[in-house]
Amino acid sequence: PENLLGMQAAIEQAMKSHEILSISDPQTLAHVLTTGVQSSLNDPRLIISYEPNNLEAPQQAPALTNLTQEELLSRLQMNVHHEILEGNVGYLRVDDLPGKEVLSKLGEFLVTHMWSKLMGTSALVLDLRHCTGGHISGIPYVISYLHPGNTVLHVDTIYDRPSNTTTEIWTLPQILGERYSADKDVVVLTSGRTGGVAEDITYILKQMRRAIVVGERTEGGALDLQKLRIGQSNFFLTVPVSRSLGPLGGGSQTWEGSGVLPCVGTPAEQALEKALAILTLRRALPRVVHHLQEALQDYYTLVDRVPALLHHLASMDYSSVVSEEDLVTKLNAGLQSVSEDPRLLVRAVGPKETSSGPEAEVDDTLVAAPVVPEIPKDEAALQALVDSVFQVS
Repeated sequence: PENLLGMQAAIEQAMKSHEILSISDPQTLAHVLTTGVQSSLNDPRLIISYEPNNLEAPQQAPALTNLTQEELLSRLQMNVHHEILEGNVGYLRVDDLPGKEVLSKLGEFLVTHMWSKLMGTSALVLDLRHCTGGHISGIPYVISYLHPGNTVLHVDTIYDRPSNTTTEIWTLPQILGERYSADKDVVVLTSGRTGGVAEDITYILKQMRRAIVVGERTEGGALDLQKLRIGQSNFFLTVPVSRSLGPLGGGSQTWEGSGVLPCVGTPAEQALEKALAILTLRRALPRVVHHLQEALQDYYTLVDRVPALLHHLASMDYSSVVSEEDLVTKLNAGLQSVSEDPRLLVRAVGPKETSSGPEAEVDDTLVAAPVVPEIPKDEAALQALVDSVFQVS
């Protein structure tokens, strides 16, 4: 409502505009009005459309209470899909988030036939690339199963304009089955079509630092859009009627209108491949740290600084590491700060530079020693090498 200041004057100005009043084509008029409203309110979600065939307001979906459990289950299975990927990575694709009514009715089935199978995985990919809608009441369920610990957390407050009410969203104090372990990574996949409730879930998990978001900036839609007939005409106004107020973003930040930025940007069709590569790296992190600790313990000349370095490596927060470059930067900053020794250096090398075979794992590409060049056997090459190293006169 606070953005409506000056809107009345803008409408009156448009009513006096001969240029607008002289538009005879209704589709063109709808486009002009949409552009005017969007620019005045700086909100791309507002759309005015001309729909002469839309004689009534949009038909409401049949009430879920009228559906049998089998019908609910059939509808759910169309929109929710799960499997176990290579590397024991769980994959859960949600295209339309069901609400509290469906989830509470089918909760035991979901836990037994879907969630319990994902519990044994080493990491989870939540695919929201095709999720363009859903029910606000379903948000606490998704967050609660990924929220570590049994403490309840206030994750959002929703303001509904038509009823002028606010609803707080908290994680559930108790759930059917188990929560996904806090020690396991979660990746959320997004696209430019990810909208509404799916954006709110993505935003909450990102702010909680519970998930790595991979893909494209989300749509920047709304939790609830309504299409309203303008007077008795064939023109309709599509308008957001509900709004997220935080609180995890501090109140001033929001995903509505602007979308959620991914932690790792990549085209949506490549997001799953990118996510699996990130999870492969993160799965190798404990081995990388362990090998680094061993190397420092066995070789580092400043022995008195080794205990502090080992402690630092063990206590570092690796939650933001999504690439080898991230890891190298973090390790070097930490090791050099603790040791006060700029010579202490970790670097990532390509597979050609390592002496390991083709089966070398991720942690074999992180080395802390220089590569020794081979001595050429050809006499001319040997002479050239000597001349480049020694200057004799």
